[in-house]
Amino acid sequence: MKDTKIKCVVWDLDNTLWDGILLESEDVVLKDDVVEVIKELDKRGILQSISSKNDYDAAKKKLEEFDLWDYFIYPQINWNPKSEAIEVITNSINIGINTLAFVDDQEFERDEVSFSHQDVLCIDTLDSGKILSMDCMMPKFITSDSKNRRAMYQNDIARNSIEKDFKGTKEEFLGSLNMTFYISKAQESDLQRVEELTVRTHQLNSTGYVYSYAELKACIEDEKYEVFVTRLDDKYGTYGTIGLALVEKNEEVWEVKLLIMSCRVMSRGVGNILLNYICNEAKKAAVKLQAQFVPTDKNRIMYITYKFNGFKEIKKDNLIVFEADMAHERKIPKYVELVVV
Repeated sequence: MKDTKIKCVVWDLDNTLWDGILLESEDVVLKDDVVEVIKELDKRGILQSISSKNDYDAAKKKLEEFDLWDYFIYPQINWNPKSEAIEVITNSINIGINTLAFVDDQEFERDEVSFSHQDVLCIDTLDSGKILSMDCMMPKFITSDSKNRRAMYQNDIARNSIEKDFKGTKEEFLGSLNMTFYISKAQESDLQRVEELTVRTHQLNSTGYVYSYAELKACIEDEKYEVFVTRLDDKYGTYGTIGLALVEKNEEVWEVKLLIMSCRVMSRGVGNILLNYICNEAKKAAVKLQAQFVPTDKNRIMYITYKFNGFKEIKKDNLIVFEADMAHERKIPKYVELVVV
C-alpha cells in the first residue's frame, strides 16, 4: 500500500465514527478527532463512504444531525457482509479496489474484508488518528478539481438518477444536459491536474505511462509538442478536467504519445471528441496521424476506442502503433457544444 495512493476511505459508524451503538441508544457521541480526519480527507480530494450494519433511516438521520451525511457517497448501510459493501462502493465509484481503505473497530469485520479483498487497506479505529499522516493518504498535489471531487461525484449521482427516469432516447437525454466540451492548450497552471489525471486514470490511458510535472512542463515549452486538456460542463455543474492528449508534431506525421479520458464521462458520449478534434487538425495540416498504444491489464477499452474511430494497426509489438483514416472530416455530436479556447 505504500506505493498506492488511497482514493476512497470507507467508514464504519458504531464505535468508529461515534462512541456507542445507535440501535441501542440514539445518544451516541460523535468522535471529534474522526470528524477532523473526515473533513481534511475531503479537502485533499479523497472520497469517502460508509459500510455499517445498521438501520439506514436511523443512521442517515443521525449523520444529518451531525452535519456529516453529505461527506459520503454511495453509503452502504444494511445487514450485508462488509466485503460486499466494499465491492459495491468500488464498482459504483469505478476505482481500483487497491485504492480503497476501510476503517472499523471490530477485528472480525476487518478480517472479513481482508479475506475477500486482500488489496484493501484495513485500519483499526484506534489508529484513525494516524490516517492523515499516512503517505498513501497524501496526494502529490491538491488541485481545484481535488477540492471539488466529492461535489462532482454527487452531481454524477444526480445525473444518473435523472437518467433512469428520463423518457426518451439516449441522445435526447444527452441533449437535455446542455453539455459544453472545452479543448485548450495546457498552460503551466494546468500541469498539476494533468499529472494527477495521468496518475489516477488507468482504464482510458493509451499507454499507462505516468508523465511527471517536469516532463509535461518541458513538452508545453517545446514547439514540437502540443498538450491538449479538456473540460466538460453541463447544466448540473462541471465535471472538471476530464481528458488530455500529448501530441508530437513532426513534418509529415503527428503522433499521439498519450491519450487519456476520465471514465466518469464515457457514458456522456464525449469520449471521442478530443481524438476527432486532433484528427481534424492533422487533416488541416496535411499530415498523417498516428497513435501509440501500450496494452495493459486495464486499458482494453482504449484499444477499442482507437479501432472504433477508424485507426488501423501499422505496427504491433509491445508497442502498438495506429494510423488514422484521414479520408473524411470527423463530426462532433450534435448534443454537445465544442469550444476551443
